[in-house]
Amino acid sequence: MDTNLLLSKLPGIGPYFAKRLEKLNLFTVEDLIHHYPFRYDDYSIIKSADNTQIGEVVTLAGEIWSIKNVYTRAGRVLTQAIFNDGTSSIMLTWFNQSYLTKSIKAGDHLQISGKLSKYKNKLSILAPSWEKIISTPTIHTGRLVPVYPETYGISSKFLRSKIHNLLSLALPSIKDFLPDEIRDNMLPLPEALQKIHFPKIMDEVNEARKRLSFDELFLIQLATQKARLIWREKPITKPWKIEKKDLEKFKNSLPFKLTSAQTKVLGEITFDLQTTYPMNRLLQGEVGSGKTIVAAAAIYLAHLNNFSSLFMAPTEILAWQHFETVSKLLEPFGMKVGLYTGSKKSVQADVVIGTHALLSEKLAIKNIGLVIIDEQHRFGVVQRTNLRQRSKTPHFLTMTATPIPRTVALTLYGDLDLSTIDELPKGRPKISTHLVPSAKRKDSYKWIERKVRQGDQVYIITPLIEESETLTSVKAAKKEFEFLKKEIFPNLKLGLLHGKLKAKEKEEVILNFRQGKIQILVSTSVVEVGMDIPNATVMVIEGAERFGLAQLHQLRGRIGRGIKPSFCLLYTSNVSSKDNRRLKYLETTFDGLKLSELDLKIRGSGEIFGTAQHGKWDLKIAQLSDLELIEKTKGVAKDLLEVNPELDKYPKLQSQLQKISANVMPD
Repeated sequence: MDTNLLLSKLPGIGPYFAKRLEKLNLFTVEDLIHHYPFRYDDYSIIKSADNTQIGEVVTLAGEIWSIKNVYTRAGRVLTQAIFNDGTSSIMLTWFNQSYLTKSIKAGDHLQISGKLSKYKNKLSILAPSWEKIISTPTIHTGRLVPVYPETYGISSKFLRSKIHNLLSLALPSIKDFLPDEIRDNMLPLPEALQKIHFPKIMDEVNEARKRLSFDELFLIQLATQKARLIWREKPITKPWKIEKKDLEKFKNSLPFKLTSAQTKVLGEITFDLQTTYPMNRLLQGEVGSGKTIVAAAAIYLAHLNNFSSLFMAPTEILAWQHFETVSKLLEPFGMKVGLYTGSKKSVQADVVIGTHALLSEKLAIKNIGLVIIDEQHRFGVVQRTNLRQRSKTPHFLTMTATPIPRTVALTLYGDLDLSTIDELPKGRPKISTHLVPSAKRKDSYKWIERKVRQGDQVYIITPLIEESETLTSVKAAKKEFEFLKKEIFPNLKLGLLHGKLKAKEKEEVILNFRQGKIQILVSTSVVEVGMDIPNATVMVIEGAERFGLAQLHQLRGRIGRGIKPSFCLLYTSNVSSKDNRRLKYLETTFDGLKLSELDLKIRGSGEIFGTAQHGKWDLKIAQLSDLELIEKTKGVAKDLLEVNPELDKYPKLQSQLQKISANVMPD
C-alpha cells in the first residue's frame, strides 16, 4: 500500500471522516500510522463474572440477551443491555449512544471490558468497551488497548479499527530508513509501529517508544545540522562595515543604558554581520527584556551599510507596537520607518515593519539586507521562506519572547545560532502573583473593583482553547465579558478584545484602553503580545491550569510596565493538587527560563509552547526532557554528516529526511 495515499480515498473513511481527521493533522495513511497512543487501558485480564471482584477491571465473553434505549426525565438516553457470560447476568449501560441498538442485537456474542460494580444488588458495568467475537485477535477488549488523541466525531475505537486495518496492508511496504550501523539493537521500523499500536505487554511499548523516539529526534538533528551547513555555504558579496563609533552613537542616543545581556547579544549580532556568510540567529528574551532595541540597532547598522530592512510581526497590535518603538529610536538618525499591514500601508522607508502583508508581491523594497521575524513560530514555513527570498541572501534575525529551555532550543532550532537576553532592565518591578482559591474569588472581585476605582486598569484573560484563535475561544471570551459586565462589574467600563475582530475594531478597543475609556479589558490570550499599557496593573487569568508556566509568565509580562505595583491573579477550576503545586511556582519564580525548565520536567515537551504544541516540529512521541537521547541523536547525526554530508550513501534515509526538511531547510 502507498503510505502517501490520502485518507479521503480510503473506504470506511472517505471525505466526511477525512475532514474530521484533519483536525488531528492527519491527512495520509502515513500520518495515521504515526498517530501514536498516549496511554493503554489494560483489559488483558479475561475471566468469568463469578471469579471477578467488585471494582476489578476485567474482560468477559458472553451473549447479549436483550438491549434497549431508555429515556430519562432529564432527556438523557441510556442504552441498557443484559449480558450473560455463562456464569452471571450483568447490566451494561452506555450514555447517549442510542445508535448502539442498531449495532448490537440480542443473540450477538460479545467480548466486553470495564469495571465490574453493583447497582441495586445487581452486577453492572458502566460504559464498557465492546466488540463482537468474530475473529482473533481482538483490538478493543481482552488486551492492552491503545487510547489515542481524539477530536469531535473521531473516537479511539474508530482510530483503532482504521489503524489496525492499515497496518496489515501498509507494513510490508514500509522500508526501514535507519542504516544498520545506526539502528544497532533497536527494533526494525515495521515491528516498532506494530508494537506501539497493538502491544501484547508493556515491555513491547517501551521497546517501540525507544525506536520511534530515536527516529524523531535523530531526523530533527539531521535536518537542522544539514540546514546549518547549507546556510553557511551561502556567501555574501562582502561583510558589513561596522565602526565602533557608530554603535556608540546609537547607544548614547538611548534614554537608558543597555543591560549587560543586551550588550553581549548586540556583540554576537555585530560579529555575524561582519562575516562572509549570512547571519541566521535566534534572539530569545522574555517580554520587557529589550529585544526590540537590539533589533533596532541591527536595522541602524543595515542603514549605514546602505541596506533596507524588513521586520515582520504576527499581529497588527504587535506591528504597531514595534513601529512606535522603532520610530522613536531611529527617526533621530534621519531614518524613515514604514508600516505595512492589512489596514495601513506606508513603504517609502529604510525599514518596513508589518504583518504577513509584507509577503505581498505588491510590496517592492529594494536592496533588503536584513530580515527580522518576531515570534517566528506563529508563521508557517512557506511564509518564512518567502520573506527570506525577498533578497538574495539577507541576514536573518528571528526573535521570540517564549522562554525555551536551552536543550529544547538547541534541538528544535539547531540550524540557528542562539542568543539569550537573560536579564530585565534594572528597576523593573516583580509582579506579585497569587493563586486564588474558589472560596476567595468574590473577595478578589471586590479588590479588583477597588483598584479600578483608584485609577488602575485590569486585563482579564480567558483560556486559549487551541493555538490559533477559534470560535470556541472567542465564544468563551464573549460569555465571560457578558457575565462580568452584568453580574460582577455593572458600574465599570468593560471592553472585549479577540483575534476575530476586524483590524479597525481592534485598534479602537486598544486605543480606548490606552486612553482609560476602558477600565477592564476582557481578552483571549492570542493577543498576549504587543500590549504595553503602563496603567494596567492587574491581570486575571481564568483557567490558569490550561496554560504552561512559561506562557502564564508571558501573559503577566503585559503588566508591570509602569512604576505602580502590579498583581497577577490566577483563577482555576477543578484543579488537582498537582496542578496547584505547579501553579504555585509562579508566586515565587520570576525567571521565564526557569519556569519553562520546570514545565519541561512536570508536563513534558508537548507543553513547552502552551496548551498546544506548535512550531516547526511536531513531536508525537519523543520527550525533550530526555537529555541522554538528545545528546545521542545529536552525536550520531554529526558523525554521519561528517562522513557523508549529502547522505547519498543512504538513499532511504535521504528520502525520509526530504519529507520533513521543508520545516527548516533554507532555499
